[in-house]
Amino acid sequence: MVDVMQQVAERKIVPVVKLDRVEDAKPLGEALCEGGLPVAEVTFRTDAAEESIRVMKKAFPEMLVGAGTVVNVEQAKRALDAGATFIVSPGFSAKVTEFALDNNIPVFPGTCTPTEVMAAMEYGLKVVKFFPAKQYGGLDTIKALAAPFPSMKFMPTGGISAANILDFLAFDKIIACGGSWMVKDSYVKEGNFAEIVKLTREAVGLVK
Repeated sequence: MVDVMQQVAERKIVPVVKLDRVEDAKPLGEALCEGGLPVAEVTFRTDAAEESIRVMKKAFPEMLVGAGTVVNVEQAKRALDAGATFIVSPGFSAKVTEFALDNNIPVFPGTCTPTEVMAAMEYGLKVVKFFPAKQYGGLDTIKALAAPFPSMKFMPTGGISAANILDFLAFDKIIACGGSWMVKDSYVKEGNFAEIVKLTREAVGLVK
Protein backbone atom coordinates (compact mmCIF):
# COMPACT_ATOMS: atom_id res chain seq x y z
CA MET A 1 0.00 0.00 0.00
CA VAL A 2 2.83 2.39 0.88
CA ASP A 3 4.45 1.55 -2.45
CA VAL A 4 1.42 2.78 -4.43
CA MET A 5 1.32 6.04 -2.46
CA GLN A 6 5.04 6.47 -3.07
CA GLN A 7 4.64 5.85 -6.81
CA VAL A 8 1.77 8.35 -7.02
CA ALA A 9 3.91 10.91 -5.18
CA GLU A 10 6.86 10.28 -7.52
CA ARG A 11 4.75 10.68 -10.66
CA LYS A 12 3.02 13.84 -9.33
CA ILE A 13 0.18 13.61 -11.87
CA VAL A 14 -2.69 11.11 -11.99
CA PRO A 15 -4.43 11.28 -15.39
CA VAL A 16 -8.19 11.07 -14.83
CA VAL A 17 -9.61 9.01 -17.69
CA LYS A 18 -13.16 8.52 -18.96
CA LEU A 19 -13.51 5.66 -21.42
CA ASP A 20 -16.72 5.03 -23.35
CA ARG A 21 -15.25 2.14 -25.38
CA VAL A 22 -13.17 -0.74 -24.07
CA GLU A 23 -11.18 -0.82 -27.34
CA ASP A 24 -9.65 2.55 -26.43
CA ALA A 25 -8.17 1.22 -23.17
CA LYS A 26 -5.05 -0.40 -24.62
CA PRO A 27 -4.01 2.46 -26.98
CA LEU A 28 -4.63 4.98 -24.20
CA GLY A 29 -2.52 2.99 -21.75
CA GLU A 30 0.18 2.77 -24.40
CA ALA A 31 0.04 6.55 -25.00
CA LEU A 32 0.40 7.33 -21.28
CA CYS A 33 3.31 4.89 -20.90
CA GLU A 34 5.00 6.27 -24.03
CA GLY A 35 4.54 9.78 -22.67
CA GLY A 36 6.35 8.77 -19.49
CA LEU A 37 3.35 8.65 -17.15
CA PRO A 38 2.36 5.01 -16.54
CA VAL A 39 -0.63 5.78 -14.32
CA ALA A 40 -4.37 6.21 -14.91
CA GLU A 41 -7.48 6.71 -12.83
CA VAL A 42 -10.23 5.11 -14.92
CA THR A 43 -13.52 6.60 -13.79
CA PHE A 44 -16.58 4.43 -13.14
CA ARG A 45 -18.76 6.93 -14.99
CA THR A 46 -19.23 4.59 -17.95
CA ASP A 47 -20.15 0.96 -18.56
CA ALA A 48 -16.73 0.41 -20.13
CA ALA A 49 -14.78 1.24 -16.95
CA GLU A 50 -14.45 -2.21 -15.38
CA GLU A 51 -13.33 -4.00 -18.54
CA SER A 52 -11.07 -1.07 -19.50
CA ILE A 53 -9.20 -1.44 -16.19
CA ARG A 54 -8.84 -5.17 -16.83
CA VAL A 55 -7.53 -4.64 -20.38
CA MET A 56 -5.11 -1.86 -19.40
CA LYS A 57 -3.73 -3.76 -16.42
CA LYS A 58 -3.23 -6.93 -18.48
CA ALA A 59 -1.49 -5.08 -21.33
CA PHE A 60 0.69 -2.96 -19.01
CA PRO A 61 1.20 -4.90 -15.76
CA GLU A 62 3.69 -2.36 -14.39
CA MET A 63 1.22 0.50 -14.85
CA LEU A 64 -0.69 1.96 -11.90
CA VAL A 65 -4.31 1.57 -13.01
CA GLY A 66 -6.81 2.83 -10.47
CA ALA A 67 -10.59 3.08 -10.40
CA GLY A 68 -12.08 6.54 -10.01
CA THR A 69 -15.57 7.87 -9.21
CA VAL A 70 -16.19 4.79 -7.04
CA VAL A 71 -19.38 5.62 -5.14
CA ASN A 72 -20.36 2.29 -3.57
CA VAL A 73 -18.99 -1.08 -2.44
CA GLU A 74 -20.36 -2.91 -5.48
CA GLN A 75 -18.22 -0.72 -7.77
CA ALA A 76 -15.24 -1.13 -5.45
CA LYS A 77 -15.60 -4.93 -5.68
CA ARG A 78 -15.76 -4.79 -9.47
CA ALA A 79 -12.71 -2.50 -9.57
CA LEU A 80 -10.73 -4.85 -7.33
CA ASP A 81 -11.82 -7.85 -9.42
CA ALA A 82 -10.66 -6.06 -12.58
CA GLY A 83 -7.20 -5.57 -11.07
CA ALA A 84 -7.36 -1.92 -9.99
CA THR A 85 -4.23 -0.79 -8.13
CA PHE A 86 -6.05 1.88 -6.12
CA ILE A 87 -9.54 3.33 -5.57
CA VAL A 88 -10.59 6.97 -5.73
CA SER A 89 -13.99 8.29 -4.59
CA PRO A 90 -15.52 11.70 -5.31
CA GLY A 91 -16.68 11.96 -1.69
CA PHE A 92 -16.13 10.20 1.63
CA SER A 93 -17.88 6.83 2.00
CA ALA A 94 -17.20 4.86 5.18
CA LYS A 95 -18.32 1.63 3.47
CA VAL A 96 -16.05 2.06 0.44
CA THR A 97 -13.14 3.05 2.71
CA GLU A 98 -13.68 0.00 4.93
CA PHE A 99 -13.90 -2.31 1.92
CA ALA A 100 -10.64 -0.94 0.51
CA LEU A 101 -8.79 -1.25 3.82
CA ASP A 102 -10.15 -4.77 4.41
CA ASN A 103 -8.85 -5.77 0.97
CA ASN A 104 -5.52 -3.98 1.34
CA ILE A 105 -6.07 -1.66 -1.63
CA PRO A 106 -5.09 2.03 -1.31
CA VAL A 107 -8.06 4.38 -1.25
CA PHE A 108 -8.24 8.13 -1.82
CA PRO A 109 -11.67 9.32 -0.62
CA GLY A 110 -12.87 12.72 -1.76
CA THR A 111 -12.90 15.47 0.87
CA CYS A 112 -13.43 19.22 0.90
CA THR A 113 -14.31 19.97 4.54
CA PRO A 114 -12.62 19.51 7.94
CA THR A 115 -15.34 17.01 8.91
CA GLU A 116 -14.52 14.76 5.93
CA VAL A 117 -10.78 14.98 6.59
CA MET A 118 -11.40 13.94 10.20
CA ALA A 119 -13.57 11.03 9.03
CA ALA A 120 -10.69 9.85 6.82
CA MET A 121 -8.22 10.23 9.68
CA GLU A 122 -10.36 7.96 11.87
CA TYR A 123 -9.52 5.19 9.39
CA GLY A 124 -5.83 5.96 9.58
CA LEU A 125 -5.66 7.39 6.07
CA LYS A 126 -2.66 9.61 5.31
CA VAL A 127 -3.77 10.95 1.91
CA VAL A 128 -7.16 12.17 0.69
CA LYS A 129 -8.45 13.51 -2.59
CA PHE A 130 -9.51 17.17 -2.49
CA PHE A 131 -12.43 17.55 -4.89
CA PRO A 132 -13.63 19.57 -6.71
CA ALA A 133 -10.46 21.58 -6.11
CA LYS A 134 -11.10 24.71 -8.15
CA GLN A 135 -14.72 25.13 -7.03
CA TYR A 136 -13.84 24.67 -3.33
CA GLY A 137 -11.17 27.33 -3.15
CA GLY A 138 -8.17 25.49 -4.58
CA LEU A 139 -4.79 25.90 -2.96
CA ASP A 140 -5.96 28.43 -0.36
CA THR A 141 -8.49 25.95 1.03
CA ILE A 142 -5.98 23.09 1.03
CA LYS A 143 -3.51 25.25 2.98
CA ALA A 144 -6.26 26.15 5.45
CA LEU A 145 -7.20 22.46 5.90
CA ALA A 146 -3.56 21.41 6.25
CA ALA A 147 -3.00 23.71 9.24
CA PRO A 148 -5.13 21.76 11.78
CA PHE A 149 -4.29 18.39 10.16
CA PRO A 150 -0.49 18.44 9.73
CA SER A 151 -0.27 14.67 9.19
CA MET A 152 -2.70 14.68 6.23
CA LYS A 153 -1.63 15.00 2.59
CA PHE A 154 -3.86 15.89 -0.34
CA MET A 155 -4.40 14.98 -3.99
CA PRO A 156 -6.41 17.84 -5.54
CA THR A 157 -8.52 17.08 -8.61
CA GLY A 158 -10.88 19.31 -10.57
CA GLY A 159 -9.73 22.37 -12.46
CA ILE A 160 -6.06 21.34 -12.43
CA SER A 161 -4.20 22.20 -15.64
CA ALA A 162 -0.71 22.77 -17.04
CA ALA A 163 -1.20 26.44 -16.12
CA ASN A 164 -1.65 25.90 -12.35
CA ILE A 165 -0.28 22.45 -11.43
CA LEU A 166 3.13 23.78 -10.34
CA ASP A 167 1.45 26.15 -7.87
CA PHE A 168 -0.32 23.18 -6.26
CA LEU A 169 2.73 20.90 -6.25
CA ALA A 170 4.87 23.60 -4.64
CA PHE A 171 2.90 23.05 -1.41
CA ASP A 172 4.49 20.20 0.53
CA LYS A 173 1.16 18.75 1.72
CA ILE A 174 0.16 17.92 -1.86
CA ILE A 175 1.56 14.57 -3.03
CA ALA A 176 0.14 14.68 -6.58
CA CYS A 177 -2.65 16.22 -8.66
CA GLY A 178 -5.41 14.55 -10.65
CA GLY A 179 -5.88 16.01 -14.11
CA SER A 180 -7.54 15.27 -17.42
CA TRP A 181 -6.08 17.91 -19.75
CA MET A 182 -3.74 15.37 -21.42
CA VAL A 183 -6.47 12.72 -21.81
CA LYS A 184 -9.41 14.82 -22.99
CA ASP A 185 -12.54 12.96 -24.10
CA SER A 186 -12.26 14.41 -27.59
CA TYR A 187 -8.71 13.06 -28.11
CA VAL A 188 -9.76 9.57 -27.04
CA LYS A 189 -12.94 9.58 -29.15
CA GLU A 190 -11.02 10.79 -32.23
CA GLY A 191 -8.29 8.21 -31.66
CA ASN A 192 -5.78 11.05 -31.42
CA PHE A 193 -3.39 9.15 -29.17
CA ALA A 194 -0.37 10.99 -30.66
CA GLU A 195 -1.67 14.21 -29.07
CA ILE A 196 -2.08 12.39 -25.73
CA VAL A 197 1.55 11.21 -25.93
CA LYS A 198 2.68 14.79 -26.72
CA LEU A 199 0.67 16.43 -23.90
CA THR A 200 1.68 13.70 -21.44
CA ARG A 201 5.36 14.24 -22.26
CA GLU A 202 4.92 17.98 -21.78
CA ALA A 203 3.16 17.44 -18.43
CA VAL A 204 5.89 15.10 -17.21
CA GLY A 205 8.56 17.60 -18.26
CA LEU A 206 6.71 20.39 -16.49
CA VAL A 207 6.59 18.68 -13.07
CA LYS A 208 10.09 17.20 -13.08
